[in-house]
Order: sequence, then structure tokens, then C-alpha cells
Amino acid sequence: MNRRHALLGLTTTLIAGPAAAAEACRLTPQSTEGPFYFDPSLVRADITEGRPGAPVDLALKVVGTGCSPIAGARIDLWHADALGQYSGYLGQGDDRTISTRGGTFMRGTQVSDAEGRARFRTVYPGWYRGRTPHYHFKVILDRGAALTGQIYFPDEVSAAIYRDREPYRDRPGRQDTTNRNDGLFRRGGEATVAMLTEDTGRFRAALTLGIDPKA
Repeated sequence: MNRRHALLGLTTTLIAGPAAAAEACRLTPQSTEGPFYFDPSLVRADITEGRPGAPVDLALKVVGTGCSPIAGARIDLWHADALGQYSGYLGQGDDRTISTRGGTFMRGTQVSDAEGRARFRTVYPGWYRGRTPHYHFKVILDRGAALTGQIYFPDEVSAAIYRDREPYRDRPGRQDTTNRNDGLFRRGGEATVAMLTEDTGRFRAALTLGIDPKA
């Protein structure tokens, strides 16, 4: 699929979409939860708490066998902010000296509607050492977690954002890990890369999450 990657000043331009060019009628690969999960019991669409970053409207669709939508699925989303920091933990920041304990930014829960869809308003994730940029998510059904995974972005989009956008470009150092050399990304591959469009500086990201409700 052809891609366009000029990221600034565009109007409704498709810039990437390997996994979501069509509905994905396949199981989404499981991935590690990671060390920074907790449930702040915040059912909300806007998870930014006013923190800066390139705005992203994230649309997720939960489907089961035969691409049938799954309504009522709980989706937890959490990720690093534009500076690569997770809320709620000690040891954040490049020098591991920042505490975000008590914070809940970039964390929230939504419930899928009758079409299996849930939406979040957030920002493009910042990088931190050893990982490519990503979001974390859990899909939880009545019987517990049905899918734990991560959502990724094209390397070239991340590089352009970190180079051109504030506050990403003002941060010292540079991204040291991309999709190509991230072991966790390789477990999920292109099936976990979001489709992205940009409309005058605001990104729209979308991914279909295929789960086995009986698993």
C-alpha cells in the first residue's frame, strides 16, 4: 500500500495503514502487559489531563469470530506521555529521577458500543530507552482479560513527529529503538500497527482488535 509521510499542514491525508486498510478478521497477537499497568477506575474518552503532545483520536473496534462486533467489552488504554513518562510510578524520565506517583494521565477506560467500537482522545506517545513508541491496551470481557496487547506506529511517522513537533523536538537525546529492532514489536508485527490519517495537525488512529471470546 502506498503511503504519504509529509506530516505538517495536511488535510485528511492517509499517511499509514498496513493493518487497517480493511477489516482485520484475524486474532490480534497477545503481548506483554508491561511494568506500568494499574487501573485508576477512570471511565473517560479524553485521557490527556491537559498534557501537551500531538493530538490523536484513537478508534478501536473489538470483533470476534467472523468479524462480528463485540459490544460491552471493557478496553483499558495506557501509555507514556510526549516526554516518555508513565503516570503513577517512580523512576520516570531519562535519568529515572522523576516521580509521577498519584498521577493518572494517559490512562482510561471505555466500553465498546453495539458496533464494537470505542474511542479515546490522547496524544502521540513519546519514546523511552529500549522501546519503540507504543500504546498498551487490555480488552476485558465478563470472564476476565481476553486480550492484552500493544499498538504501534510507523517508524517514519514517529521520526517526523519527534523531529518537528513540540514538546518532542525539545527533548534532549534521541529515540534509540524503532519497530525494526524492538523484540516485542516483532511478536505482533504489522497486525498491530495503527492506520493513521492527519487532518491539519490532528491525527486519527484506528485498529481492529480480533479476539476469541471463548478462549
